[in-house]
Formats: sequence, structure tokens, C-alpha cells
Amino acid sequence: MIEYSDFSKKVIKLIKSIPKGNVATYGLIAKLAGRPQGSRGVGWLLHSSTRKHHLPWQRVIKSGGKLSFPEGANAYFLQKELLEKEDVIFLNGRIDLKKYLWKKITLF
Repeated sequence: MIEYSDFSKKVIKLIKSIPKGNVATYGLIAKLAGRPQGSRGVGWLLHSSTRKHHLPWQRVIKSGGKLSFPEGANAYFLQKELLEKEDVIFLNGRIDLKKYLWKKITLF
């Protein structure tokens, strides 16, 4: 059985808290979880635990408002489609973070 660190537990809780129609960046999740330099850890956790924890992975994006995958990749189109179903609008391949960035600050 995998024992998750406090950081990992917080990351999972935060990702599950992102409401439909909003996004969060890897860096924001890492900062809120107490490790401002831990964005790669957030990415690793998404990669390894999305299915197990039913994480809404599509809501976590890069800091510039771009999706996590290269344009043209199947995962890119899937992430874009899932976000568009949540009424997130893309302009020139980016998401307007002023409009869609999750603003709720969760304290642990």
C-alpha cells in the first residue's frame, strides 16, 4: 500500500476541489499545498494517481494558460474537449487565467 506524503495528500484534495469551469496551474496547486517549487511533483501525482483518485486532471494546466500536452497530441484534444464541455473558452490556444483561474484559497 502506498503511503502518501502530506504534500501529496494536500495536492489530491486541492485538485479534487477545483470546480467545473475553472482551472488551476501546477504552480498554484504546489503553492497552496505548501511547496511553492513543487509543480513537477503535482505533475507526477497527476500522472500516477489520476485514475486511482478520480482526479479532474483536465483542470490543471501550465502557468501561461496553455494545456499540458503538445498541440496535436490526442491527450491535448481530450483535455481541450473536456474543458470546453465545462464552458471553458480557448482564445489562440490559451485559457484566460483572469477569467477561469480558480480563486478559492483553501487552508489546511
